[in-house]
Amino acid sequence: MRWLFPLGRTVRGCCGAAFSVAAFSLAVAFPAAAGDWPQILGPSRNGIAAADEKLADRWPDGGPRTLWKRPVGSGYAGVAVAGERVVLFHRVDGNEVVEAIEATSGKTLWSDGQRTTFQPQVGGGDGPLCVPVIHDGMVITYGAQGRLACHELASGRRLWSRETHRDFDASEGYFGAGSTPLVVGDRVIVNVGGGKQEAGIVGFVLATGETAWTRTTELAGYAAATAAVVAGEPHVLMVTRLSCLLLEPREGTIRWRFPFGQRGPTVNAATPLVLGGDHLLVTASYGIGSVYAAFDATAATPVWDGEQSLATQYCTPIAIAGRIYAIDGRDDVPPADFKCLDEKTGRVLWSERGFGYGTLLAADGKLVIAKTEGELLLAKAGETALEVLARARPLAGTLRPLPALAAGRLYLRDDTTLTCLDLRP
Repeated sequence: MRWLFPLGRTVRGCCGAAFSVAAFSLAVAFPAAAGDWPQILGPSRNGIAAADEKLADRWPDGGPRTLWKRPVGSGYAGVAVAGERVVLFHRVDGNEVVEAIEATSGKTLWSDGQRTTFQPQVGGGDGPLCVPVIHDGMVITYGAQGRLACHELASGRRLWSRETHRDFDASEGYFGAGSTPLVVGDRVIVNVGGGKQEAGIVGFVLATGETAWTRTTELAGYAAATAAVVAGEPHVLMVTRLSCLLLEPREGTIRWRFPFGQRGPTVNAATPLVLGGDHLLVTASYGIGSVYAAFDATAATPVWDGEQSLATQYCTPIAIAGRIYAIDGRDDVPPADFKCLDEKTGRVLWSERGFGYGTLLAADGKLVIAKTEGELLLAKAGETALEVLARARPLAGTLRPLPALAAGRLYLRDDTTLTCLDLRP
């Protein structure tokens, strides 16, 4: 099988092309102190914590120590963390509220709310879905009705705000806007989905919120974009409603795209991964499956694909040392299996049948697994099986929002409560 997809022509092969692709440097894309969790899925949007993050090997019988708990409004957005500030984005009394919290106590430092009338078309909640992005002293949020806003992290002062669905005639979709923005240089890149105005993807000026460029008729997906350096230049890898594409962030030039997704009641929600510097992994459920491909600035060439190895609804896989760890299946249609795959071949090395759905993060050679039904696991992935080191049930509700791990503190929320757990040795 051979694709693709620089615009207007098919390129045969890319493995021998003279382009070097490297994982986007943390210093370039997201200046963050060691131990921060400044955006969705951590420092590099791959679910892997900073290298100096240390976790205990076991938990007490009652689970890890609770440092604090506090009530929260509706929404499925996990928190972002920079230093001693935790940024929460939730809906309270008809307002989408961005709030800075003291990491050690859970006390509110500042908050700012804007009115919303959002109601989902299909099930789900009425709160925001997108994890805040902390970048260079600013906080970027993207609400369920497409409100893109920027606040000063220190003071909470609102710097600018845009109504992207109104400005670009974009649909709210089944569950509201859910593709977390990406900051690259002085651009905020958003899969707005304004296809009627050729504004499927929009680049905004970080300092002012002004529109820098609009591109494509792509509809909005729920997957967050991720960053890569291609041929020495920053790029954006994005999964939209029906495509995977690579674009240049300054002017919005599309380098290539390939079909990914299908029409009907489906979603693309797992974040695309850049692996080994010159490969990508995208995955979705609903009969879509996964694609592992080599890529450069001109094309992507599949190495393996299909549903048999992996087709996960929204759990972003963890890729470490040539292995891919993921929860295969759907949250709403059990069963779901925990799988370990060989990255280069897609072969399933081992699996835990009927494991249940959830989300993953990795730190200190371990996995932290938040199962949607409420169980929290500390585990190690062995050669032939998953070794569970500890179990706990710190909250009573459903654990769909993505956890965040910073300085040994795990921030976990359900439908009503945000808690901070001490996972340090």
